[in-house]
Amino acid sequence: MSEVLLVTGMSGAGRSTVSAALEDLGWFVIDNLPLELIARVSELAAAGTLDYAGVAFVVGRSGRVQPDALLAVERELQMMHDSAKILFLDAPDDVLIRRFEGNRRRHPFPAPTLADSIAGERQLLHSIRDAADLVIDTGSINTNQLRSRIVETFTEANSSATMRVSLVSFGYSNGIPRDVDLVFDCRFLPNPHWVDELRPLTGLDEAVSNYVLAQEPAEHFLRDVVQLLEWQIPAFVKEGKSYLSVAIGCTGGRHRSVAIAEELRRRLDIDNAVFHRDIAR
Repeated sequence: MSEVLLVTGMSGAGRSTVSAALEDLGWFVIDNLPLELIARVSELAAAGTLDYAGVAFVVGRSGRVQPDALLAVERELQMMHDSAKILFLDAPDDVLIRRFEGNRRRHPFPAPTLADSIAGERQLLHSIRDAADLVIDTGSINTNQLRSRIVETFTEANSSATMRVSLVSFGYSNGIPRDVDLVFDCRFLPNPHWVDELRPLTGLDEAVSNYVLAQEPAEHFLRDVVQLLEWQIPAFVKEGKSYLSVAIGCTGGRHRSVAIAEELRRRLDIDNAVFHRDIAR
């Protein structure tokens, strides 16, 4: 068994979607198991004959997670499995309110109003979020994009790496991703949006990519970012960081940031695909 994952986070932030995506990747996913049983079950799973990509425990659906107990479970898991991690799913309050109002579900955290329930749960879980190895903000992505993000993060190709590096392209007009570690701005490059024949295309199209990468400032930018990451990545690994998310932004997230992110992936020899958050907008 290569990895043990505790999946938790804000109610309505996408635990069901993550569970399904991990199962599709060959993970053994256990939902809502009592915390006191998690370490024992992980031990049994590791000793079993079935070859799982990993074991994920989805916790907190009841809205009554005890942070100290969960963090104690993580410490116990880390003594048994070096790869034990916490994945925390989050989203802004206004997004969570819309999701609960849209499906008319009752929020599991008891409080007079929906907004109070979300605020109370966020306060309860803040120590878990701070301790999480990976935080994914689902506020600006849909279900299919969240599944893609999980697949790109937990692909088997990266399972043996000491730290997983992921790249995200985005548009500043749609907001900076809240769950990334490093952000680079490429809006200084000439914008293909203003070239009539390139406007309908994206940075995945060769014509747009050639247009962006042919600019001397693009080469200068790429060279500097690669040099920065080539020494920063080992430094992060030395500090014990498990995941590093690098975001590249342009105005709309369809042309320049996409082309630059794909070229960075190639130059850094990153196996997983780039998550292009705004390419379809």
